[in-house]
Amino acid sequence: MPLFKLQEHKNVKICVIGDIMLDHYINGSCTRISPEAPVQIVDVSEDVYSLGGAGNVLENLKAFGCEASIISISNNDSAGDIIKTEINKLEPAFYYLVHDETRRTTIKSRVIVNRHQLIRLDKEDKHYCDDTIADKILEFLAAKISTIDVVILSDYCKGVLSPYLIKNIIKLCNANNVLSVVDSKTKDLSVYYGAGLIKPNKKEAELASGIKITNDETLEQACKKIADVTASPIIVVTLSEDGVAIYHQNKVIKKPTRAIDVFDVTGAGDTVIAALAFALANNLSISEACDFANSAAAIVVAKFGSAVATIDEINNLNNK
Repeated sequence: MPLFKLQEHKNVKICVIGDIMLDHYINGSCTRISPEAPVQIVDVSEDVYSLGGAGNVLENLKAFGCEASIISISNNDSAGDIIKTEINKLEPAFYYLVHDETRRTTIKSRVIVNRHQLIRLDKEDKHYCDDTIADKILEFLAAKISTIDVVILSDYCKGVLSPYLIKNIIKLCNANNVLSVVDSKTKDLSVYYGAGLIKPNKKEAELASGIKITNDETLEQACKKIADVTASPIIVVTLSEDGVAIYHQNKVIKKPTRAIDVFDVTGAGDTVIAALAFALANNLSISEACDFANSAAAIVVAKFGSAVATIDEINNLNNK
């Protein structure tokens, strides 16, 4: 596969809007069983924090070297404070976290022993943000939209992206010729009507279309159904070990996976949507963008936890 010739001097500007969360890794060792219950006792050695959800998309964009920014919601709690610290470390072009006192900042705590996850504990509230908060986001985005090339909607169904907010973000993007790309776990993708690209994984595509994907024919049927309900010109379905499928101009093209060693698939979807947005903003074709995203995903699944890939790593992979 050829190396990716990205525009060296173009300052690609991409804004992520969606559900930011905090990934909390509790690392330790285990040599004992508790006398209180048949469970392991973990001697904790360290607590490690990183950005998850839309925050992981931001980290991937920064790894590609673009001018990345993020808009989301958090509470003024301890998790929210750590998220602000982690965002500032990335030095984004800008960020805007709207305070929502009705929800806890989402935090996912994982207990890890010898790189094996024993348990995950989630603290979160999943209700939609109200229109007052949505209007604050829209007002801020409207002031920044002229400085943005692509908007990524990162929807983990935690409540940031309400139907009202989604509709108006896409309307704002389309009015300003800004590409909107969507990575959503919602079953009802019709709320993303008018978006430029929709990227479900295989399971999400099945749920959204109501069609079980068992072969190329049902894959095309599912893609067509999603395209029909969203009016999106491009549907990209990630198929795990089977690569990715592109539905564009009423036909499906499949791209084989680039993964050689799969260690941890955490955050791979975030890498793919970030890579697609970055490649398209650099004027790569959708076919080339999917090759780039496939290669980026191959890099991150060979790492532990929510990881990122650099352009040098991607080109080195394709130079082998």
